[in-house]
Amino acid sequence: MTVSTAVKWAVSSMTGAPTLNGTAGSLIALLDAFLVHGFGTKAVDSAQVTSGVCRMAITGASAAVDHCVIQLAGVTGSGAVLNGLQRVKTAAASYVEFACDLPDGPLTGTITFKIAPLGWEKVFSKTNVAVYRSTDSAGTRAYYRVDDTNPLYARVQMYESMTDVDTGVAVAPLPSVLNGGYYWHKRSAASANGVYWVLVGDSRAFVLLVASNAGSAPSTSGGYGLVPNCAGDLRSYRSGDAWSAVLTGAPTATYSDIAGCVFSAGGSTGITLQRLSAGIGGAVQAARSVWGAPGGVSGADATLGAYPSRADNGLRLSSIALSDGAMATYGPRGELAGMYHSPQTGVLASFGADARITQGGGALVGRHLLSVGCGSLAAAATGCGFIDITGPWRSV
Repeated sequence: MTVSTAVKWAVSSMTGAPTLNGTAGSLIALLDAFLVHGFGTKAVDSAQVTSGVCRMAITGASAAVDHCVIQLAGVTGSGAVLNGLQRVKTAAASYVEFACDLPDGPLTGTITFKIAPLGWEKVFSKTNVAVYRSTDSAGTRAYYRVDDTNPLYARVQMYESMTDVDTGVAVAPLPSVLNGGYYWHKRSAASANGVYWVLVGDSRAFVLLVASNAGSAPSTSGGYGLVPNCAGDLRSYRSGDAWSAVLTGAPTATYSDIAGCVFSAGGSTGITLQRLSAGIGGAVQAARSVWGAPGGVSGADATLGAYPSRADNGLRLSSIALSDGAMATYGPRGELAGMYHSPQTGVLASFGADARITQGGGALVGRHLLSVGCGSLAAAATGCGFIDITGPWRSV
């Protein structure tokens, strides 16, 4: 059986998850864990394969949750083929299960698992500053510099190449657009108390969603919206698109600024592409378009009426397209990988503001979607965006 592990995700409510808060360096610690190292290593008491399912018995809580991807290690003998990535089928208080093709029987070895990282690399660093890069040779492998020296936010920039943590070529966004890079907000006020976060990604892109309002509890978004900060490659319509790296974020230090939110953005503020599709020039500000209102909030967009749809009780989802500039002039360059806009109203009332997993339908049948509240960071969420946590997001 083939179960994709291309897309990985994590949420702050996982046992042992890194804390994101209003202190310098907390975002880098979180990105180190999700992109590079993984987290939540757990010892397995015993493991048994029965009818195509491996059940690992554990003592005490683990970080694993249903549908997440874990990295297994320490299995010996014929079961060693299971070492590596596995997608969790069921995570319970005393066991974790995943599907496999091995015959019935026990596994041997000193077995452990952890929440799997994306497999990116941290190429340069200094105190509270780090540069990350995808290791996937099929992608653009842009450099993402994260300056996490401020307690409330990090400044994030994208480069085509870098020689050290402070020196690079072709920065994005351009200094004439926003000097110093986008703001990825952590918390609305300096505090060691954690905020709610979600991370989803594959080998070429990731999205960080944060409920940065100080009123949010660590284990729940508290009804507040989350803003997606995206980094990585567009799912481009152009074959071999070598300049399709994307970076989004807020353009100001105000924590409630959602101008770059791809679940609601109506303009190009806060959304940058590495170059034009032709490969000429420098970074460009990208326009967003969806099957729905240009500036409509996902899940609060009346273009296709109310959810559930009268005809079939369906939830309608649209890919989120980006263009090299004005959409009417350039047309779509490609889509944000794994992210979807709902051009319906009433979605929040059914799905809620907290991260929630639901089964996909239609073209997304067999996949699981994570819904997240969006539309406001300073008050109650007004809509809902969706992210595919099963994948794969790309054919190559």
